[in-house]
Amino acid sequence: MGVDDLCSLLEDYSQIYQDIRFRDSKLVVDGTNLAYDLYYRSNLDQNHGWEYLPYQVFTTLADCGIKPYVVVDGGSGNSDIKLDTLMDRARGKVWSAQGAALKGRRADILPPISTTVFEQTLNNMKVPLARCFGEADCQLADLASDLCCPLLSGDIDFYIYNLPWGLLHLDHFHWDSVKKSPTRSYIPCKRYTTSSFCTFFNVNRRLLPVFASLAGKDYVNIREINWEQNVLAGRQRAIELSQTACLEGLLRWMRGFQTIEDTLTAAMDLMPNMSQQVQTEVQKSMLEYRLPSSSLRGFFSEGTVPPLPAEMLICVPDWVRTPLAKGELGADILDLLVHKRKILPTQVEHSELQSSNLTSRPIRKVLYGLLLDQRGGEVEEVDRVGTKPANVKVQPLVHRAAKTLRLDSLNQADRAVRLQVCLETLGVEEETLEGVPAHLRLPVAVTCYWLRRASPEPDLMHLKALLMVMVQGELNRRTMTQWQACLKDASQLNLLLCKPLPEPHFAAQTEGVVILPVKWVEWGPDYLPCHLTTANVYGSSNVLADSSFLYLGDLVRNCTLKVIKTLKQDAKRYYFHFKTNIDGNWNTWIVSSNFMMKS
Repeated sequence: MGVDDLCSLLEDYSQIYQDIRFRDSKLVVDGTNLAYDLYYRSNLDQNHGWEYLPYQVFTTLADCGIKPYVVVDGGSGNSDIKLDTLMDRARGKVWSAQGAALKGRRADILPPISTTVFEQTLNNMKVPLARCFGEADCQLADLASDLCCPLLSGDIDFYIYNLPWGLLHLDHFHWDSVKKSPTRSYIPCKRYTTSSFCTFFNVNRRLLPVFASLAGKDYVNIREINWEQNVLAGRQRAIELSQTACLEGLLRWMRGFQTIEDTLTAAMDLMPNMSQQVQTEVQKSMLEYRLPSSSLRGFFSEGTVPPLPAEMLICVPDWVRTPLAKGELGADILDLLVHKRKILPTQVEHSELQSSNLTSRPIRKVLYGLLLDQRGGEVEEVDRVGTKPANVKVQPLVHRAAKTLRLDSLNQADRAVRLQVCLETLGVEEETLEGVPAHLRLPVAVTCYWLRRASPEPDLMHLKALLMVMVQGELNRRTMTQWQACLKDASQLNLLLCKPLPEPHFAAQTEGVVILPVKWVEWGPDYLPCHLTTANVYGSSNVLADSSFLYLGDLVRNCTLKVIKTLKQDAKRYYFHFKTNIDGNWNTWIVSSNFMMKS
C-alpha cells in the first residue's frame, strides 16, 4: 500500500533511527526489492540492457558474519487486488523506455533476465533463497520475527509492520562502506523500529495500520484537513503544501485514541467525505498488515516446502511447489496458472518498432499450452503497442511431442520427450548441438531460433556482435533486445520441462562487460599476492597497507590508485591482484599495471 512521503517525515526526525554497527547476525532480506535497488543505484549501462550486477553485497555480508535469508515475490498471488497498480507501472515503464531510446536518459529499466541472474548468483554463492506463492511482504515480516533478526528492505510498507528487531532500510544500509576492525568488520547503518516511532509521536502501536490506511489511500485526502493544532509550530507555514506536515498532523491527532474502533469513528467526523463504504475499504486495507503463520522458517531450516494456498490447489500441480519455492521456476508461472495472464518485460526500444517480445511469442505459446493443459482458454499478455501497454489474447499451442505431456506429471515424463519439445519449439535438431558445451546448448539453440525469427533479419555483423558481446548503436540494441526476450522465454520453457537442456550461466553470457563478485583487491610490487601476509601498497582487507598510497577504486570495476607521496626506493613495477567468484569457486587474478614509478 505505502504511505507517500513517510520517508521524508522520518528524515525530518532522524532521531527516530538508531545508529548501529551491524555484524554477527541473521538477516532477512527482501530479495525482490534489493535486486531492483542495487541495479538502479549501479553505474551500469541500463539503456542497452546488457550488463548485470555481481551482487557484491552478499560477499560483504559474509565478511561481517551476517547470515542472510533471501525471500522473493512469487507473483500477484490468488488476488487481483493490485492489478491496477501493476498496469500503472507498466504504463510508466513504457514511457520511461521511450525516453531512454530517444534521448539516451537513464530510465531504470531492468534487463529481461535480471531476476534470473540475481537468483542464479545467490545459488552459486550458497545464499539461502525462497520464493513465496504470492507477494512476500507478510512472509518477510513474520520470518524476521521468527528468526529474531532485522529485515533489510527499501519498501516503506515495513515502517508499519511490527518488526521486534527492526527494519534496516536500504537508504541507510551502507554495505559499500564497510568498516574494518581487528576483530570483525561491520556495516554502518540505521535501524528503525515501530516502538521508537510510536514513542516519538506518542501513538499506540496498534494504531499504525490505521494511520497507514488513512494516509496511504487515494479516497482519503488528508490534505483537506486543517492540521494547525496538530503539528509543531515551526512547520505550520508549510501545512497547506507539505504532505509530511499532514502526516505529522494525522499522527498527533491520533494521540488521543487507544482502540481501532474509536479512531475510525472519530475519523468519520474529522473527514466529512469519508463514507461508510470508505471506512469499510480502510478496514479491509488494514488486514494487509496482519502477519500470517509463516512456514518459511521450516523451509530454510529443514527444507520443508510450504503448502500452496487453498485457492491455488485446483490449478497448480503439487510437484510445482518445490521448484517454485527454491526459485527454480519463475514467479510468472503462478500468474499464468492462476490468472492466465503474463505482463511482459519492457525493454528500451523505439515505439515505432514492434515489441521485441513478439519475436519470442511462439515459444510462449508452447509454454502456455503445457501450463493450461486440458483447461483450455486463452492467455492475456500485457505488452507494449506503440507507446502504451495493451492487452492481447494469445491462443496456447499444443502440437507434436507436446501432445503426449500432461502438466500434473510433467516432472516424471521421459527426458527424451521433454528435450524433443524444447528443440521442436526452437526449431533445432539435437545433432546441431553435438560438441557444444553443455551450458551453452540452450543459448546456441535460442540463437538459431533468433536468426530465423528476428525482425529486421540479423546479419553477420549482428551475429558477431552477439558472440563477441559487443553491442553498439540502435540497430544492435534492437537486435539484442529480441535475442534476450527469446532467451528469457526459452529458459522458462526449459525450466518447466525440468531442464532437458542444462541451465545456462546467464550472467556470463549476457553481459557486455563481464562483472564478477570480487572478494578483495590488492596493489603491490610483487607478482604474487601478499594477501594478509606482508605489507603492500594497498589491500582491501590488509591492515599492513602503505599509507603513502590512496585507493580510489571499489570492488566492482574501478581500480584507481592515487600516489600521495613517494620516495626513490618506490621506483618499480606494480601489480594489481583481485579475487573473484566464478560458479561458486574463488579465483585469484593477477594483472600487470604497466605502471613504472620513476625516481
